[in-house]
Amino acid sequence: MKRRDVIRAGAAAGLAAVVPARGAFAQAKVVWKATDVHPLGYPTVEAIVRMGKKLEAATNGRISIQMFPSMQLGGEKEMIEQAQVGALQIARISVGAMGPVVDEVNVFNLPFVFRDEAHMRKVIDGPIGNDLLERMTNGPGSRLVALGWMDAGTRNVYAKKAVTAPGDLKGMKIRMMGNPLFVETMNAMGGNGVAMGFNELYSALQTGVVDGAENNPPTLLAQNHYTVSKVYSLTGHLIIPEIFVFSKRSWEGLSKEDQALVKKLSREAQQEQRQLWDAYTVEAETKLKAGGVQFVNADKPAFFKATQPIRDKYGAKYATLIKQILDTK
Repeated sequence: MKRRDVIRAGAAAGLAAVVPARGAFAQAKVVWKATDVHPLGYPTVEAIVRMGKKLEAATNGRISIQMFPSMQLGGEKEMIEQAQVGALQIARISVGAMGPVVDEVNVFNLPFVFRDEAHMRKVIDGPIGNDLLERMTNGPGSRLVALGWMDAGTRNVYAKKAVTAPGDLKGMKIRMMGNPLFVETMNAMGGNGVAMGFNELYSALQTGVVDGAENNPPTLLAQNHYTVSKVYSLTGHLIIPEIFVFSKRSWEGLSKEDQALVKKLSREAQQEQRQLWDAYTVEAETKLKAGGVQFVNADKPAFFKATQPIRDKYGAKYATLIKQILDTK
């Protein structure tokens, strides 16, 4: 089936699952679809699974969540399209995907915009994070309800050799997320940024289409990239939170009480995912080292200096917001 037909068929099934919860059938059981690119047990997946159990308990079984992990419903592009038409209800997506809805959210994609992960958490838990969620929900053309933020750790370069300074990246093709800002960031760091779908990366690392990539330790482990790339260099160039969203089409069919319940459980999921993330990161690092991965310190000030032109180019229009981020203690 063509992707368009899959989405249409899914929309019919998704709406059929949601509609019975209204009117005379208010007590009918409904099952919401949730999806993620990561496998079961991964913190972003587990947080939504636990949220589903709380939801089922709070509604006496009236509403439950069925998780479709490991890209079962497609990549992020397909996930977003299906959520927009009501074919699924909950999806965990990257910040970059919401940039076209609220431009300011792109500020989180800038290299070294956060001092560390603790700083990032202060920002997304506070007024800045809450305001951006609200604007993503109510932005022109938005067909998604932004429920909350999720941690995605610090992104570092992994390859078959150490990358401790910009010069080490010379001539290396490094996979980046499909956004010009990310590609240019890697170019500024000294490498050749290559935009590539996440589902293509493992094969590309195996065959040498790319020389390396960049991501957090849990992803390096969960996607088995560590079996190919054995050196993890702590460049710390990006700290990007993620978002979990709800289909606005499905949302509008919920009672005010159910909407309030979902928002409450979403706030809890945001904090619970963080605890899961911290524990999983420690476990991932331990397993990676046991699997032969070498963790190498890098010259972060050198990479910060190298990426200043990126912040100048892309950050100028966010000057006020960047100051608010930097002033967050």
